[in-house]
Amino acid sequence: MFKVAQPISNIDRDVTLRVGGITPLTTIDYPNHLSCVVYCQGCAWRCRYCHNPELIPTKADQSYDWQELVNFLTKRQGLLEAVVFSGGEPLLQSALVPAIETVKAMGFKVGLHTGGSAPKRFKALLSNVDWVGFDVKDLPEFGDAIIRVDGAAQANWQSLDLLLDSGVDYECRTTVHWNLTNPDRVLKLAKTLAEKGVKRYNLQIARNKNTLDETLRSDEFAYSMIDKETRQQLCAAIEPMFDSFKWVE
Repeated sequence: MFKVAQPISNIDRDVTLRVGGITPLTTIDYPNHLSCVVYCQGCAWRCRYCHNPELIPTKADQSYDWQELVNFLTKRQGLLEAVVFSGGEPLLQSALVPAIETVKAMGFKVGLHTGGSAPKRFKALLSNVDWVGFDVKDLPEFGDAIIRVDGAAQANWQSLDLLLDSGVDYECRTTVHWNLTNPDRVLKLAKTLAEKGVKRYNLQIARNKNTLDETLRSDEFAYSMIDKETRQQLCAAIEPMFDSFKWVE
């Protein structure tokens, strides 16, 4: 059994979005859009391969003032196309709703990066976002061991169903650390997602240097933990299952 680090139902009620950081300009966090990424502070999950552990606490010593961010976005109107709310886990903050309303009123599209830890809130938000980057942690039977929170895998897959039913544009992705999974399991996960109707899927290789689980930290690149031939065979097997598939290192 895993101890729930922070109850998923215990969603913060602050009225101002807590921001742990920003990326002022990116072309990769919302496909085909010039975007600014807002990293929301706080996450209820404790994923072993997490490479942004500084975003897990509800509050942090270093943070960005929301109004200053709004001022920044005002100056970027007509230049940026979208604002992406990432994390941490954006769904944990009730202030996400007015934040989305604010940036949409400024003329920006809205992207959301999430693992779907709060399915009810995710469902309520879906009609207000233009694109979702959705993190599928693992097969349902292995998800809790990756996330280290009881019941998290169920929430993850429930939210995936909500996303697929919504009609909102999306991209699913799975972070892979080869100390936590293996090629056969990754292939089974891809088949499961394809059977559910997922059309766009990425495998992204974990970053090893700053993982939340210190036993996974290494100076070795994670992609080098399996040989090139195995990677090529895995990609060749997965790519035909989806309209779009990428292997991201």
